[in-house]
Amino acid sequence: MDLNLFFALLGGLLVLAFVANRLVRFTGVPDVIILMATGVVIGPVLHWVNPDVFRGATHGFGSLALILILFEGGLEVKLREILSHFAGGLFLSVFSFTLSAVGVAWVCRHALHFTWIPALLVGAALGCISSSIILPVLQQVNLRRQVKVTLLVEASFGDAVAVLAVTTLLDLAAGGSASVKVVTWSLVSSVILAVASGVLVGILWSYLLPLLSEERFWHVLTFAVVLLIYSGVHALHGNELVAVLVFGLTLANYPAAQKRFHLADDAKSADWFSETPVKQEHHAKHHGQMLTFHGELAFLTRTFFFVLLGALVEFAGLREHAVLALGCFGALFLARWLSVQSGRFAWRAFTSHERELMIWFLPRGLITAVLGIQIVEVRGAEFEFLPSLAFAVILITNLALLIGSLRARRLFPEPLPATPEPPIPEIISEA
Repeated sequence: MDLNLFFALLGGLLVLAFVANRLVRFTGVPDVIILMATGVVIGPVLHWVNPDVFRGATHGFGSLALILILFEGGLEVKLREILSHFAGGLFLSVFSFTLSAVGVAWVCRHALHFTWIPALLVGAALGCISSSIILPVLQQVNLRRQVKVTLLVEASFGDAVAVLAVTTLLDLAAGGSASVKVVTWSLVSSVILAVASGVLVGILWSYLLPLLSEERFWHVLTFAVVLLIYSGVHALHGNELVAVLVFGLTLANYPAAQKRFHLADDAKSADWFSETPVKQEHHAKHHGQMLTFHGELAFLTRTFFFVLLGALVEFAGLREHAVLALGCFGALFLARWLSVQSGRFAWRAFTSHERELMIWFLPRGLITAVLGIQIVEVRGAEFEFLPSLAFAVILITNLALLIGSLRARRLFPEPLPATPEPPIPEIISEA
């Protein structure tokens, strides 16, 4: 591609991404859908971009976008919200993934005449929602924060559960052995390591920020720490995505803990991780600057990722596996419905409309494509159909996400306030 044309295309995509992001409030269509459609137009339709040139970079762009989105999400969420909705989000993540994987495996057993292990491999690759797609959409729909935080927790764990399931099934298919106890311990230990790493580095960095924030490029230094946490926890076989989320969460909430334990100069009117912003101008300034910098960096990176994802769509594969993809989507949708309805005990305060929207929010994306390619590399010709099937399922589930977004716009045209906390009576001491 001519360099001048490349820069013009790059600038045009960023302008389109900005306009699409601003139009969400009027159209209700998530900018993710517009970016993927743009990729389809400039790739398979007009052939302005050769997707093979960027095929290797898609995984990198997607991972980087996911890191930034999760870190930004951690900076914007209060610890009380995470703790209040952790059980519901974790239940939805594990139960929805399990039902989805089994449902897709059942379809593959009957449509492809697979045995259970190969069929479950397909189900595990298609089983989890894409956090890199659903998290930006949650920023653009008018749902209560309780619903958004539950879906945030689900998305944060979904990728890790899918990777663990595919790795375990590949080991079983190769003649290995894995017990439920071993798999459970692997998942729990990876989360414990991630949480501990994110909290410890977050506390350390919250003490260093006042010293570094007067220097130039301190935002870049914070971004470097985010990447180092991701890489370090991954090398230690921990859940690197959860570590990034917890790091952002710690940076956003730890100053309140300092006040609670009288570690800061001003300990007046401090509540334990209160929803009310801590009156600490220095921290508020740094927090706002971090949100702005990493939010814009995430916007830039995910723009390229979603356009590339659309450019990689193969129409021939979509046509060949359309019926199978529809069958898999039916299994995924049924599994999602059962998971949301079964989890009413975990989110009793959610309305029927909010539960309906949670059912529609089941997009597949980066992790589905990556796991599909990984299975083909390990298992060979038996799974050559899987990348094309993955793209078809990604397309259909994102259309379902579009329906859910439009439903959210109709049901909740204005932002909904969070459920108020019961007032704490003020104790007035008599002189």
